[in-house]
Amino acid sequence: MKILVVEDEPRAAEYLRQGLAESGYAVEVAGNGTDGLHLAANGDHDLVVLDVMLPGIDGFAVLSALRTSRQVPVLMLTARDRVDDKVRGFDLGADDYLVKPFQFPELLARVRTLLKRNQAIPADPVVRVADLEIDPVRHRATRAGRRIDLSAKEFALLSLLAQKAGQVLSRTQIASLVWDIHFDSDTNVVEVAVRRLRAKIDDPFDEKLIHTVRGVGYVLERRT
Repeated sequence: MKILVVEDEPRAAEYLRQGLAESGYAVEVAGNGTDGLHLAANGDHDLVVLDVMLPGIDGFAVLSALRTSRQVPVLMLTARDRVDDKVRGFDLGADDYLVKPFQFPELLARVRTLLKRNQAIPADPVVRVADLEIDPVRHRATRAGRRIDLSAKEFALLSLLAQKAGQVLSRTQIASLVWDIHFDSDTNVVEVAVRRLRAKIDDPFDEKLIHTVRGVGYVLERRT
């Protein structure tokens, strides 16, 4: 496994390089954002450890640019324990966040978790139906490039319909897989959830993707 460390502070960079190397990883170090972005975008690294505070191009800019070309896991490091910084990093596509100062065993545990997770998922986990995209890793849905804010259950429902695109799912199946409950004919939880999902996924757009099959259930598909 090959790891790229982007850290401008020499002592911190050497600390990370030595610790990761002793743990069995091949380590490459970049001392600024420009070099880090070049190496990350063009290299074959399995993971990037990326400091936020970098000279020239900061870590957020590096991450944003990197995500246009690669989906390599990124563990961000920062000395600022601010919630909005963490949210910004995750919104840009960070996989994990670690606040300085930290103990090396914690960083190593997070590195191992990210590498294991990346091996377990497909190279491109994004599900696409027409102009709708669902990214289960980043828990993000977009349509025509527009971000769609969904609750946890709405996202689970949309993911299920997208993974089974073109396949009609009954209310019983949906209730079981999304809510883990046995379907009760007197309960309209599925209908309500689908209606709310349609308001976000279909109503703002001309082309409708969520369709009702009367007497059977629902299907997500493109109809011409």
